[in-house]
Amino acid sequence: MNFLPKEEKFYDFFLSQVKLISEAAALLLDGAKTGNSQLAQAALRIKVLEQKGDDIIHEIYTRLNQTFITPLDPEDLHSLSSHLDDVLDGIEDAAHRMVAYHVDPIPPRVVEVCYHILACAKALEAAFIALNKNEKLIEHCIEINRLEDFVDHLVRSAVQDLFENEKDPIQIMKLKEIYELLEQTTDYCEDVADALQNVVVKNS
Repeated sequence: MNFLPKEEKFYDFFLSQVKLISEAAALLLDGAKTGNSQLAQAALRIKVLEQKGDDIIHEIYTRLNQTFITPLDPEDLHSLSSHLDDVLDGIEDAAHRMVAYHVDPIPPRVVEVCYHILACAKALEAAFIALNKNEKLIEHCIEINRLEDFVDHLVRSAVQDLFENEKDPIQIMKLKEIYELLEQTTDYCEDVADALQNVVVKNS
């Protein structure tokens, strides 16, 4: 059973959204690795992607209101759309704060978390491709859960190290907020994975 018939366009919208997420996550990682010299430009490009994502979400909601019979429960389509929007918003917000707070240099652990956000984005993309092909997607959801759990531990360790070794209280405040925003973005990825698994269970 194909949960998202192509004639309804919902699959196309979702795949477009996860591709934007992957692109934004890659820009975030590249900006974090390069540092402030390129991060501002990356943040601007991420903002453009976020606006494109908003347009896609608006189109999905418009389709939901106009379609009498949807390929999934409308609440499931709405849940997936909302959680995908959260992921892109989270990436954009993290990039903006990193630029606004002028963190220099970017700590290696921030770069590491950005790497795992990109890995989450790629796993989301793989999961939606599997959904369209009526293939198993649970393994991709499990991978997202694993990455989210790893980032939780990584951020806790980073924040603990921050309070133990950083002497500048302003720097502590800046980096703590950035870590929390990045970690929250992986939480949003996990929300999408959970919503996908719920769709599979309901339609199996």
